[in-house]
Amino acid sequence: MTTPVATPGNSPLLSLTWTDPVTGCPGFLVVDRLVRGVASGGLRMRPGCTLEEVTGLARGMTVKEALHYDPSARYVPLGGAKGGIDCDPRAPEAYGVLVRYLTAVRPYVESCWTTGEDLGLSQDVVDRAAAEAGLVSTVQAVYPLLDDEGAARRRLADAFAVRADGIGLDALVGGLGVAESLLTALDRSGTPYVGTRVAVQGLGTMGGATARFLVRAGLTVVAVADVKGTIVNPAGLDVEALLAARDAYGTVDRAALRSGDREVGGDACLAADAEVLVPAAVSYAVDGTNQQRIRARWVVEAANMPVTPAAEGQLAARGVTVLPDVVVNSATNAWWWWTLFGDIGADPDEAFAHVRRSMRALTDQVLDRAATDGTTPRAAAHALAADRLPVIARRFGA
Repeated sequence: MTTPVATPGNSPLLSLTWTDPVTGCPGFLVVDRLVRGVASGGLRMRPGCTLEEVTGLARGMTVKEALHYDPSARYVPLGGAKGGIDCDPRAPEAYGVLVRYLTAVRPYVESCWTTGEDLGLSQDVVDRAAAEAGLVSTVQAVYPLLDDEGAARRRLADAFAVRADGIGLDALVGGLGVAESLLTALDRSGTPYVGTRVAVQGLGTMGGATARFLVRAGLTVVAVADVKGTIVNPAGLDVEALLAARDAYGTVDRAALRSGDREVGGDACLAADAEVLVPAAVSYAVDGTNQQRIRARWVVEAANMPVTPAAEGQLAARGVTVLPDVVVNSATNAWWWWTLFGDIGADPDEAFAHVRRSMRALTDQVLDRAATDGTTPRAAAHALAADRLPVIARRFGA
């Protein structure tokens, strides 16, 4: 779980629980902090989602927004928020639950909560459900903050229509940010890319894009996990073939496996013989018990809150560095706002260059602070955010 940050009383501004009148599934919305009256954070759907989880995610969004504060940029960081629904997104009733949830929280989306896809939900599904709920857009609360709303909306729509290598730009930028954060850490430690092995837990949007960019940088992905189990190949997996064989939920069609690929137990990914572990699926995947199985030197949090605080402390004691979610997976959220506010356009080369430059700079800042303070990268990230939050509040207000 993400460490609490400096919000008033460490309590969220808004915390609500909704119960679906048809299925009984609970849903949650937490607004941790507002900047200029608006907060940002995605909407997830997964069985077992809890209010505690959503609260931690909302606080993490406050940190992510603050970490991307650049006084010279057009993008003004927002506050942090998050939504969650306790429902299996594969269930036949899931879409109806989503529409009813968005209908119930519509006043908040219209006034203060900008949201989008997260675990279990794709942006096209969220957009379709939002339209059925009567919303103009899931980010309409930010429109009053824009200099030219029409131009900004066209720019974002154009960016979402862009495809690179047959994949939507929006599905690539987050994984690129994760990859660049890890590559920055490898560069600082003098570790060559070639020969560095990676295990990726979760091959959805974030995990898949991360794997793609790491392989293109020269690293070798030796294990990937999905809901069916873990696929391993010590000589390296054909990541592009596996990605092409995924369904909408990141599950790989086993018919695409090569002769050297093997299937092993679902949790074997944690214990893979690799220098890097990328948990890119659910929260709380690494806990105080299973952390002892991890052999990696770096754990890179592509998912939100995949490592519990207890596990992170134990990993640190063993010399394992956790690159925290509030840094490494923050590029998707930032890309939305860089594009909408006008720091970048819809061109993929421009977007990729901006993500690379920004994520490398941020990762360097965090690792420098960690070295100076003698703390973990997560503690350093929260310290940087704590420094910036008062500056943002003085400039823009709540």
